Amino acid sequence: MAHILLTGGAGFIGSHVASALLARGDAVTVLDNFNDFYDPRLKRANATALQGARIVEGDIRDAALLAKLFGEGRFDGLIHLAAMAGVRPSLKDPLHYEDVNCRGTLLLLEQARARPGLKFVFASSSSVYGDNEKVPFREDDDIHHPVSPYAATKRAGELYCYTHHHLYGIPISALRFFTVYGPRQRPEMAIAKFTKLIAEGKPVPFFGDGTTRRDYTYIDDIVQGVLASYDRCAGYEIYNLGESATTSLAELVDTIGRALGKTPVLDRQPNQPGDVPITYADVSKAKQKLGYKPTTPLAEGVTKYVAWCRATGLIR
Repeated sequence: MAHILLTGGAGFIGSHVASALLARGDAVTVLDNFNDFYDPRLKRANATALQGARIVEGDIRDAALLAKLFGEGRFDGLIHLAAMAGVRPSLKDPLHYEDVNCRGTLLLLEQARARPGLKFVFASSSSVYGDNEKVPFREDDDIHHPVSPYAATKRAGELYCYTHHHLYGIPISALRFFTVYGPRQRPEMAIAKFTKLIAEGKPVPFFGDGTTRRDYTYIDDIVQGVLASYDRCAGYEIYNLGESATTSLAELVDTIGRALGKTPVLDRQPNQPGDVPITYADVSKAKQKLGYKPTTPLAEGVTKYVAWCRATGLIR
């Protein structure tokens, strides 16, 4: 049994990872600041359901709190998921994104520096690939052109992680997530937002001509990859975690409409700054080194998500 500090553990991905860790017998300390990026009540409900986890309310930028936690925690590993998320919001407040995503990560790395052998898993993002025209995206691609502050902060986090591994030997797995969705996802995310709007017969904001494509990854597949990356954390490795399939915006809206049994109404709008034309994960490295095996195609995942929304009363 390992004792793991999980930052952002009350959020969407974090609460699923926490549940999986607890289910296999690990001890879990969740650190989350329950901010108002979206309704904090949703995160508090997630935390309440994590029976057996220790929940600590606090900020990853609070150096004194981190020193206290690490001093008393005797952690075997850290899974760092806490971050300011989202491409479009980062355009409005890049300084805040830098402070949380870069400085917060660096403070955690400094704690790990003093504890040789502590495993460190860092949540990065497919956004680091920017307008990459070579598909599918590989971990060794040239990614020197991020197109949003969010993407830049995630790439900076990867670089801080590499530097600390190089200098201090911290074993680190950096995970590039590709558009994760599923139960408990953030309400502003596309699948959650579109599902609610279509269910209510309201127009769906439809950016561009519908040809932009994303690699949508079901939460259960991501959790599998996160746990494997922790268990096999050694050296410094970057892994893509995606479904390794792409779906256009038009196909996504149609898939959600069919799962709901309703015809979507589109509110056509221009392309948004910071958006990229495609994300597409090459997951061969994660398959080889982690045994990663995504098993949930989009249509199946959307059907599961719609069923969960109905069961929890989010939609009728």
